[in-house]
Amino acid sequence: GSDTKAVCGDYPAVYSFDFAEHIDDRHASDPDAQALRLRCCREAYDRGMVLTSCIHINNPLTGGDSWDNSSNRVAAEILTEGSATNRTFKEWLDRLADIAHNLRGSDGKLIPVIFRPFHEHTQTWSWWGASCTTTEEFINLWKFTVKYLRDTKGVHNFIYAISPQMDSAKTVDDFYFRWPGDEWVDFVGMDCYQGINNAVFVTNLKAISKVSLAKLKPCGVTETGVEGFTATDYWTTNIHAPLTGRRVSMVVTWRNKYDPMESGTHYFSVFPGHPSERDFVKMYNQENSFFCSDLPDMYTPAENVTVL
Repeated sequence: GSDTKAVCGDYPAVYSFDFAEHIDDRHASDPDAQALRLRCCREAYDRGMVLTSCIHINNPLTGGDSWDNSSNRVAAEILTEGSATNRTFKEWLDRLADIAHNLRGSDGKLIPVIFRPFHEHTQTWSWWGASCTTTEEFINLWKFTVKYLRDTKGVHNFIYAISPQMDSAKTVDDFYFRWPGDEWVDFVGMDCYQGINNAVFVTNLKAISKVSLAKLKPCGVTETGVEGFTATDYWTTNIHAPLTGRRVSMVVTWRNKYDPMESGTHYFSVFPGHPSERDFVKMYNQENSFFCSDLPDMYTPAENVTVL
């Protein structure tokens, strides 16, 4: 079920998920969960929603998780043709390509996905992050991944999104940190955990809008939210107000997870019974907030337009 639908009667416009467990060394660990996720993808597409995926993939060199930043050799080894890490990573991408080729809606058509590899690359926590790779290595890793999926494996339903982490006030230049090149990026995202600091959010929304306009690429907030928030006016005050008037195509909060071991506070969005429920509905009812039922037909190409 959808917490959003339970609160406002409509699905979100965007379904955000993670491909990692389908493709790395966890790929056979939980087939039921994986089947469910792919089913959700198909259902989201059938409803007309936009799909976006990150990949918290494990470390192909050390065997650790995506937060294992103990080695600064991972990207270098992936980029060394024929190395053990290179072969492992290609195997993971082969699985991803297989999923992409088989991800079809009820209409039989391939489902487009805004794909965010190596997200939050501005940070140091991941094996692809700023402390483990050089600028050249990161850019080459990005290009290697796009080339392999697109040219070697023939995947053409991925829209490649870069998503730096922008938690404090940033400038346009900050968005070009390790920019792979205009022809290698389709969508400009940002993961912005600004808390309830509207000044930071507005500054970064202005900056990403400028990048979007300069590069003629759509942009959006690919992750945001406040973990365990309780503010009753969070949606109108900290999400809707800063986004109003911005040339930003979407905003995605991080997940809601219910786990008694985490005292039930690992959530970033609304759910039935949350103190911000009424405020969320207020945002939902605004003319400039788009949910699933507000979306135009996203998947029928415009007439007399050729996409090269």
